[in-house]
Amino acid sequence: MHMSRITDKKRKIERLLLLLCTAVYLLWFWLLEQKVTTGYHIIHVGLDDYIPFCEYFIVPYLLWFAYVILPWVYFYFRDQEIFSRMSRFLFGGMFICLFICTIYPNGTDLRPVMDPDKNVFCRLLGFIWQADTPTNILPSIHVYNSIGINIAIFKSARTRDSLPLKALSTVLCVLICLSTIFLKQHSCVDVLAASMLAYTMYSVVYEPLTAEDMKERMQRRRLAARQQTD
Repeated sequence: MHMSRITDKKRKIERLLLLLCTAVYLLWFWLLEQKVTTGYHIIHVGLDDYIPFCEYFIVPYLLWFAYVILPWVYFYFRDQEIFSRMSRFLFGGMFICLFICTIYPNGTDLRPVMDPDKNVFCRLLGFIWQADTPTNILPSIHVYNSIGINIAIFKSARTRDSLPLKALSTVLCVLICLSTIFLKQHSCVDVLAASMLAYTMYSVVYEPLTAEDMKERMQRRRLAARQQTD
């Protein structure tokens, strides 16, 4: 009974922290969207010009919302350990992204002239472009969160043994990442930066170095140095 009360208290604290982080993130992002409108650094590399615009990628782009929310809800009820790690991974990375955009205002000039009446896909993309400015893009939060969800699915004991689910998740993750550049929402640099941030956060959240790990690394470096001198 005592352990049950501790667990319930811990979950209440996590819920409050989650709500607080969500509120802070939304407010911070909104302020950036209002403030960063001119004078920002343009993120644009040569490779971006070789990637064609394709409005059909609006489908996986919009599926991102379900891809992030549904696993989050599922893990909250079925795998608290992964839910906690995933939350630290996602919010930690998102706050880093916002911090980067705060000290380094950035945006893109990649959006082409588009006829929103061409088809339903262009119409949907038009709604996205009206609501989302082409600023605060580096690193891509769309890409970062997609990678974070895919990692959680691979890590959870509830889902890691399901090959079809992992395959579906990986395919959707890749399509979502590609959608950001085929819709001209992001530069290739944004995708690369998000991937590098995800790699770093994975090491921190899922495979943190212990004191023994650090000691072993130091011993290996000393041994390698001795071998070089010999």
